[in-house]
Amino acid sequence: MSSVTKRSAVRRGMAALALLGFALSACGGGDTADEPAAEEPAAEEPAAEEPAAEAPTGDPIKLMTVTTLNANGPTYENIAITAELAAEYINDQGGINGRPVEVIVCDEQFDPAIAATCARDAVAEGVVSVVGSFTYFAESIVPVIAESDITWFGACCPISPSELTSPHSFNIGNQPMYAVGEVKRAVEDGCEAINAVIVEGADAIFRGPMENAMTAYGKEFGDVIITPTIAQDYSAEVARATTDADCMVVVMSETPFLTWNTALQQSGSDIKQYGNQGNLNAISAKGAEQVTDGNIISGMYPDISTEPWDEYRMMLEKNNVDQVANDFNSLGGMGTWAAYMGFYQIASGIEGDLTASSFFEAASNTSSLDLGGMVPVLDFTTEWTDGLPGYARLFNRSVVYSQLSNGQVIPVTNEFFDVSDLAMGIAPK
Repeated sequence: MSSVTKRSAVRRGMAALALLGFALSACGGGDTADEPAAEEPAAEEPAAEEPAAEAPTGDPIKLMTVTTLNANGPTYENIAITAELAAEYINDQGGINGRPVEVIVCDEQFDPAIAATCARDAVAEGVVSVVGSFTYFAESIVPVIAESDITWFGACCPISPSELTSPHSFNIGNQPMYAVGEVKRAVEDGCEAINAVIVEGADAIFRGPMENAMTAYGKEFGDVIITPTIAQDYSAEVARATTDADCMVVVMSETPFLTWNTALQQSGSDIKQYGNQGNLNAISAKGAEQVTDGNIISGMYPDISTEPWDEYRMMLEKNNVDQVANDFNSLGGMGTWAAYMGFYQIASGIEGDLTASSFFEAASNTSSLDLGGMVPVLDFTTEWTDGLPGYARLFNRSVVYSQLSNGQVIPVTNEFFDVSDLAMGIAPK
């Protein structure tokens, strides 16, 4: 489904809900001609509803979200849908300083050349910021948009050098810290022999911090298994990962995780598994509920069922969004929502014209971005210059945990754990 089709579907769903609400009110009971008996107390007046926000007007504030929608591999419809819902939510609140938000979803089709076209389109369209995106090809985008002072704002999962170092990149998520969180929890749960499983291509940014964390605890991985990105069967890799180990920490995306968990179930192993949020989930655990029961999930965001996401859940439900086909309790879903709420908060405080340059300046001077528990309070004025080399723009370095229970993700805690020191090989205090 194209991004345009998705936008139309969302709007049709909202229109249908509005019509349904009108029909229900129109069919309500009318006034009665008889007055209540004198001895009966008059009914209390209903509480006055807060007046609805005025509809935003004027030139729209254009934002872009870049992701993969049509490709032979993982796609992220949850990101595109969430971006549209976030814009609807902001506009329902009256927009940003009275102006409406307009979202352009650019499908890079898992092609760096098309990703570069997205960047050029962002400049040509005069977007204020590229918000809540995920792509493997941000290196084709960030340097291009930065020349026009357009920010790369709120990314959940920065993996490219520009995302992690450019002054125009303002990450809210914290890849690869959740993998460090997996190591932390596995060791502190008492795992003695730990193997690591990392999908091919991710080891360049994940393996070093994970091994640093093991060093901080005075341990080493028994084995590090690099798996193919796409495979019909992971039986051989599962056999290797479950050999001479009581636990394993795994970093892979949802589609290969489904194949992985199937092979793990078939292996008959009782090894405890630690995985990453939005990938080790209800979708990838389907058919492998027994072997994944009790698996720990390390993530960046608290579970979607918790209070910080009340408005997000409201918008998903209001629009009858299919939450089975796409996982919104995920890095892509919650990460995109957090990004848009962060943009909304910063942009609403700008006096005068809201432009790419004025937003870049405001974001650069934001020392206390409080998203109500979606992530820790963030300080965009202080880079992580004394941390891992090449990760200066990683402002959030905390993890939070959930787990699988009978195939469903449930929260363990809403407490954030800072893993900055572990990622550098420094022993916990």
